[in-house]
Amino acid sequence: MAKKIKAVVKLYCPGGQANPAPPVGPALGQHGVPIMEFCKQFNEKTKDRPGLTLPCLVTIYEDRTFSFIIKSPPASVLLKKAAGIAKASGNPKAEKCGKVTMAQVKEIAKDKMQDLNTTSIDQAAKIIAGSARSMGIEVVE
Repeated sequence: MAKKIKAVVKLYCPGGQANPAPPVGPALGQHGVPIMEFCKQFNEKTKDRPGLTLPCLVTIYEDRTFSFIIKSPPASVLLKKAAGIAKASGNPKAEKCGKVTMAQVKEIAKDKMQDLNTTSIDQAAKIIAGSARSMGIEVVE
């Protein structure tokens, strides 16, 4: 018989660095999930991506077991890393805070392809370029 789902929790954890401190501990603890077991499994799966903020969907079942899916990092995190900046512009139309090349945008689009709602790499690149513009990052050829 299939397990009954109790809750689905979305977390943002740094790759390879999940620990029982907030936000992980309280989010999972209220559902009775063994927090250290989640942290060990998450850190094992993400040890090749240290420091990157990774979205994670944790499905919690009635018998207090869990499963989780790790998604690709948010486009904003990848764009800031590619542009070499710490934070985006507060006024993106007037203040530009960095530059990325179209090749970098396409590389980010390839990484994000599974989470975007398109199958074309060119359309995915347009989505990522739009995100860059809204952050105050210029896309250059």
